[in-house]
Amino acid sequence: MKILVTGGAGFIGSHLCKSLLDKNHSVICVDNLVSGSLNNINELSKSKKFTFLNFDITDLPVINDRLDYVLNLACPASPVDYKYLPVETLLTCSTGTKNMLDLAVKNKAKFLHTSTSEVYGNPLEHPQKESYWGNVNPIGDRSCYDEGKRFAESLIVNYGVKYGLDYKIVRIFNTYGPNMRASDGRVVSNFINQALRNEPITIYGKGTQTRSFCYVDDMIEGILKMMNSKERGPINLGNPNELTIGKIAKLVIKLTKSKSKIAREELPKDDPIRRKPDITLAKKLLRWGPAVPIEVGLIKTINYFANI
Repeated sequence: MKILVTGGAGFIGSHLCKSLLDKNHSVICVDNLVSGSLNNINELSKSKKFTFLNFDITDLPVINDRLDYVLNLACPASPVDYKYLPVETLLTCSTGTKNMLDLAVKNKAKFLHTSTSEVYGNPLEHPQKESYWGNVNPIGDRSCYDEGKRFAESLIVNYGVKYGLDYKIVRIFNTYGPNMRASDGRVVSNFINQALRNEPITIYGKGTQTRSFCYVDDMIEGILKMMNSKERGPINLGNPNELTIGKIAKLVIKLTKSKSKIAREELPKDDPIRRKPDITLAKKLLRWGPAVPIEVGLIKTINYFANI
């Protein structure tokens, strides 16, 4: 198959491109490198089946290849990005997604969209099922991403209704692993890099807020299973092993043998207090579930950051 991957030079996108190439697909990677990196795809570029296009999906695409699948991962996805790229984030989710949907319709291609657990906002339901509508502040500090992704889901579903598009939606929960940006503001990358430098590890609030962390290899397997299924979704993909931020910080200090101490700062506005996916649908419909233990995944991620 010939597959277009938007955001393909990003963290998850680069791993997905590699996996598709390993399965002998032809891959067109599209990325404007706002949050992606050429370093993530340098090795992939050696393959004759890999093409990189540097452009923003909010512009009209210039792609003449006949596509079988469009995998839409493009979007700034880090808390630091929301502060500096709020409009860009919204336009990527709206105009950018529309452009990719039009491209899929034109090619009669299938379309898979990576949505996010952020569509649930600061949840009043725990764990979060796909049927939960969420608790999102539409004008808050994180709204560009939260509401952008919610709009994208609605747009995709309605393209399915109007054009008969074969679409699929996965809602990705916290994912970590090699190819993350060191300065992306996410919990795991922040903690690891602070620990490697023996700097204070920054915990916002009391550290009792929870997240569930899925290693990237598990996430890629889930996305591919969804891609090859007959399901439309949305389907949650994530690790239901709920951990407090404080526990993750202590685990990172232990695994890095760091001299770092804990430093506390004020909890950011609209930061979710609890986050845990209900992956019943993924287990039942995709026969998927995470397999990499948190300690194993963290060690691999620590080794990556220690050597870049």
